[in-house]
Amino acid sequence: MHDAYDEHDADDGSPSDEPRRGVAYATAPGLSVAVRGGPGLDPDLDSDPDVYPASALSGQDGDADDLPPDRFLDRERSWLAFNERVLELAEDAEVPLLERANFLAIFAGNLDEFFMVRVAGLKRRIATGVATRSASGLQPREALEQIWTRSRELMARHAACYQRDIAPALAAEGLHLLRWDALTEKEQARLFTLFRQRIYPVLTPLAVDPAHPFPYISGLSLNLAVVVRNPVSGQQHFARVKVPPLLSRFLEASPHRYVPVEDVIAAHLEELFPGMEVLAHHMFRVTRNEDLEVEEDDVENLLQALEKELLRRRFGPPVRLEAEESIDPYVLDLLVRELNVSEAEVYPLPGPLDLTGLAGIVSAMDRPDLKYPKFVAGTQRDLAQVESAQPPDIFAALRERDVLLHHPYDSFSTSVQAFLEQAASDPDVLAIKQTLYRTSGDSPIVDALIDAAESGKQVLVLVEIKARFDEQANIKWARKLEESGCHVVHGLVGLKTHGKFSLVVRQEGETLVRYAHVGTGNYHPKTARLYEDLGLLTADQQVGADLSDLFNRLSGYSRRESYRRLLVAPTSLRDGLISRIQREVRRHRAGEPASVRFKVNSIVDEAVVDALYRASREGVPIDLWVRGICALRPGVPGLSETVRVRSVLGRFLEHSRIFAFGNGGDPEVWLGSADMMHRNLDRRIEALVRVPDQAHRATLTKLLETGMADDTASWHLGPDGEWTRHAHDAEGRPLRNIQESLIEGRRRRRGPAPG
Repeated sequence: MHDAYDEHDADDGSPSDEPRRGVAYATAPGLSVAVRGGPGLDPDLDSDPDVYPASALSGQDGDADDLPPDRFLDRERSWLAFNERVLELAEDAEVPLLERANFLAIFAGNLDEFFMVRVAGLKRRIATGVATRSASGLQPREALEQIWTRSRELMARHAACYQRDIAPALAAEGLHLLRWDALTEKEQARLFTLFRQRIYPVLTPLAVDPAHPFPYISGLSLNLAVVVRNPVSGQQHFARVKVPPLLSRFLEASPHRYVPVEDVIAAHLEELFPGMEVLAHHMFRVTRNEDLEVEEDDVENLLQALEKELLRRRFGPPVRLEAEESIDPYVLDLLVRELNVSEAEVYPLPGPLDLTGLAGIVSAMDRPDLKYPKFVAGTQRDLAQVESAQPPDIFAALRERDVLLHHPYDSFSTSVQAFLEQAASDPDVLAIKQTLYRTSGDSPIVDALIDAAESGKQVLVLVEIKARFDEQANIKWARKLEESGCHVVHGLVGLKTHGKFSLVVRQEGETLVRYAHVGTGNYHPKTARLYEDLGLLTADQQVGADLSDLFNRLSGYSRRESYRRLLVAPTSLRDGLISRIQREVRRHRAGEPASVRFKVNSIVDEAVVDALYRASREGVPIDLWVRGICALRPGVPGLSETVRVRSVLGRFLEHSRIFAFGNGGDPEVWLGSADMMHRNLDRRIEALVRVPDQAHRATLTKLLETGMADDTASWHLGPDGEWTRHAHDAEGRPLRNIQESLIEGRRRRRGPAPG
């Protein structure tokens, strides 16, 4: 959860783009991508409207007219409710203190992204007159006004949590987050030396007068609005000082005593304006629309076009102005006027602004007593070498059986990473085909692919350069891979390749054998320690043949739309899931065991939601484990009485997607990268793989049952769209923490291995 609380992917906002207008479509005319990345962001965000797709309007099993028009919850309010759940973890005294501080940082980063993407998208549609009513019935202006009201309430709670709870509690533990006036003279002198040596040289004060127009304020930068007076003329002037983004957010004045960097700058403003009287200074911060549009049909080289758009991103219009609540009304009026923001977009807050910087302090603190207990993943037991320090032979293991991986409880480095590294070094491997949506800056996955190409293997890498928040990094990886001899492609026009799959072709005697991995998370070794994800390693030749066909479609001109063991978006995934929901209805009518259980990040797609409503009307039990946005109203009499919706948040970001069907007592289970959102089902290449092994299906079914159990700590969604936390039983005892239970289960089952 520390990285996307939303896949960076959160996957993943994530923390996401769906410009639909109620018609069926095969490809999208354009693509919007936002540019910002970093830990704590939710991947389930996109800037375009959630409107009713034609597949839902036509009805998959009846007409949508037979369902009530108010059946969809508003996705903006649902996302804000998700971020409120993050805030509740920061407010929870039972959560380790430094983790609470980290949840404050995650909340702040999530909200930044929400304004940059969703709020910016609403404003853009209002400005251009594209006032499409959402599935929940709200016009963009109505949705925007609700966002302003609700986000203001949440930001006030967030600031209060820091001021009243977190900062005092940290101080009680000897970790002090102070303002300048609370420092000792010795600490102030030390920071003055630091200011002169390392901060002053990179500061650039910008005056505002007839000869100096109001400067451009870059998005998410911290700024000081400074009022100075000329002692000779008595004339007052306004100036802006930007806090350089490369400086640490909090500076250590002395061991375990920190002060915001802007306080250090503010205390020495006379150094920047010699001969002038500094009358006042106020901190402010602007959030801008950092969403980009690349019309793929109109460009010959998507890589170059996206690079140009990235250079232009910082000129997006403002969507939020945060200012210290003590700001002088005259200065605030000047900022509002020059930035062209409305009164509703101004958020006065107690300082310090931008608490995303708390994450840096948390990571730097060596206080294990104030953090979650350390957990090091072990090698998955089907891959472990008994009494051997040698790395597992992945291919030999897969010839025996499929391997179901559950990260971060199973080590990524000794499974998926080892699979690709072994393939790169194995002389019998002829080819490797790989999707890369996001990866780390020092990626061993990329290194393995480069090694494979340099050793003469055929290496195809599909790098999704339109991955929101990672565009610049992926452009760099694409070029590096090309230079090493890899065949690099960027997928299909109008579609992001979000699927997580890898294919290895190996010569074994006279036979070519295909080995595959299909997962729910990115090939990202760092987030694999923070995200909860699933993966299937297999030597099943049907899966291998399916992935061969899918890679050929992505790199060439194949038009295959049917697969043996995969459901692939945008061709068959939505219809495949809906047909299985309808099959459960038929099973239930026949008196056979029937159920639908989904675990997803978000469920918004109206066609899928309507299919679930109709199944519930027939009496089919439906369990939805949803981390973020849920547009379905559970528990509505006559509509969704058999539907339960739960949400689990904790130390790991719940990121896996599972789709399980009772199927008359022979459960059918799928896993993959797709959420139930328009963007995933219509504008992305996604893949779900069917899990054939009975033991693996039982494992996944048990996981779903545990997550939905009444004795598991979670949030429950009501028909009114409100989420209620259930963390204790009737006697006040803590309910089961599913993540901690899984950690403990791994510890009991085996000793830890390097992760």
